[in-house]
Amino acid sequence: MNGFWEIAIVDTAARFSVVILCMIVFLTIFEMVTKYNNWLEIKNGNMAVAMATGGKIFGISNIFRFSIEHNDTLFQTIGWGVFGFVLLLTGYFIFEFLTPSFRIDEEIAEDNRAIGFLSLVISVGLSYVIGATII
Repeated sequence: MNGFWEIAIVDTAARFSVVILCMIVFLTIFEMVTKYNNWLEIKNGNMAVAMATGGKIFGISNIFRFSIEHNDTLFQTIGWGVFGFVLLLTGYFIFEFLTPSFRIDEEIAEDNRAIGFLSLVISVGLSYVIGATII
């Protein structure tokens, strides 16, 4: 069975499948911590939500890119990916905390594109910092 996982296409398919599953779980968690419904807002044309959600998707994917690149086993990849997501989520809460004059969620829900873009850039930027620390 060990040789089975050494086949490149099997390893790629396994990592891809796990990352997709993690992406769904992590986006669900983000959905629970925000005060708006991401997919309903995106369906209604809210660009701020689309940018913020796109940043989250990119951030999660980028963290997993680094995790896959630096880890040999699927379990290590998942572990570092989960840890990276927790850090990304923490960054989201810090962003909310550092802006006491307005609520990030409310501004994004109201289609404030400047805040949506800033949220995207923070997610992308943090994903590179987090990814650089993955061993």
